[in-house]
Amino acid sequence: MSKEIPQLYGLVLAGGKSTRMGSDKGLINYHGRPQQEYLYHLLEEVCAEVYLSMRDEQQASVSNEFNIIVDQNEYRGPFNGILSAHKAHPNVAWMVLACDLPLLDLESIKDLAAKRNPDMLATSYATQESGLPEPLVTIWEPEGLKKSIAHLESTEGTCPRKFLINSDIQLVHPNQDEVLYNANSLSDYEFAKSKLG
Repeated sequence: MSKEIPQLYGLVLAGGKSTRMGSDKGLINYHGRPQQEYLYHLLEEVCAEVYLSMRDEQQASVSNEFNIIVDQNEYRGPFNGILSAHKAHPNVAWMVLACDLPLLDLESIKDLAAKRNPDMLATSYATQESGLPEPLVTIWEPEGLKKSIAHLESTEGTCPRKFLINSDIQLVHPNQDEVLYNANSLSDYEFAKSKLG
């Protein structure tokens, strides 16, 4: 009897403070709508349910057509949003996307979902160039999230990439590295806009 594959939910991490960009990265418009909504709708194409991960004070600014998971503030950094989602739905896998990925497209998301390996702790995109897992474009299996909690409780580190590097994960390379481009500053924004025409 084969074990049942956990359902796949989607999570857009939109709770960061965006200090370098100077304005909320989730609300930047690259595709005719706020980036967090654009990614949310992409995830709806491949996930059973989708949520925006955000800070409590951000909720009021979001239309109620979107599901929200509020950061529980039990952990630091991106793990805060990811593990708040895991706590809300502990038995599902989460496709986690950072909201600062303007060049990520539906094809790339479908490709990651298709290459998911549920027997590993996670399935992670990595650029050809670095070969390092990109924790914020990753499918985290429930088992991987359980292990990450144990990891956070036993170490000072809060870096999800370090956890993935030292874990049993499936690495997937996108067709083009630039879909993993992070836009964190105004010049990054300009570059992404020029790429998108």
